[in-house]
Amino acid sequence: MRARARIHAALGDPARLAIVDALTLGDASPGEIGADLRMPTNLVAHHVKVLQEAGLIVRTRSEGDRRRTYLRLRPDVLASLTPPPLREADRVVFVCTHNSARSQLAAALWRDRVGGQVASAGTKPAARVHPRAVSVAHRHGLRLDPTGTAHVDDVVHDGDLVIAVCDNAHEDLTTTVRPQLHWSVPDPVRADTDDAFEAAYTDLAGRIDRIAPTAHQTTDLN
Repeated sequence: MRARARIHAALGDPARLAIVDALTLGDASPGEIGADLRMPTNLVAHHVKVLQEAGLIVRTRSEGDRRRTYLRLRPDVLASLTPPPLREADRVVFVCTHNSARSQLAAALWRDRVGGQVASAGTKPAARVHPRAVSVAHRHGLRLDPTGTAHVDDVVHDGDLVIAVCDNAHEDLTTTVRPQLHWSVPDPVRADTDDAFEAAYTDLAGRIDRIAPTAHQTTDLN
């Protein structure tokens, strides 16, 4: 009861509720939160501390430049939160660095669980999809084309909803095509184990399942 009371108290401030709304859809650094919500740095720090002490959010360090930290909601509290609606889009495009694992799995999951137009791309695409990504997809009844990688410049068009599923891609794209959403999913290729790829699949599946009702309600992707 005390833990629930702390969560409700933390959400009782409009600014903190706005931060939670933003993090329900994707991860963000404190600086990005401040810029998006037009909130001073010291105020962001205060509200983030309150949310963190209530157990609503955690910090993770960027796998990209190793200096940034990203904020993310804890999965066990997300189920009790209603995400804000997604903007209307012609298509959803998932982007990671090599387009060999996370973005491929995310697109396959979206196609299976949400439907409609979806694609994936990379900022530095590899020649092939990683074999472990193909294997984990097959284990869950999804299909990946082992040769189906592409560069973001050849895939993303106006009207797409771009979701970066890796820190490096998110940071690279901010100077060109700014992703509308960022999911800080750890790179399974670094560990290169079946467990790491399974963890990435589970992370992506959970995120897609959380926003799928919103996508059905507000985005006509069929």
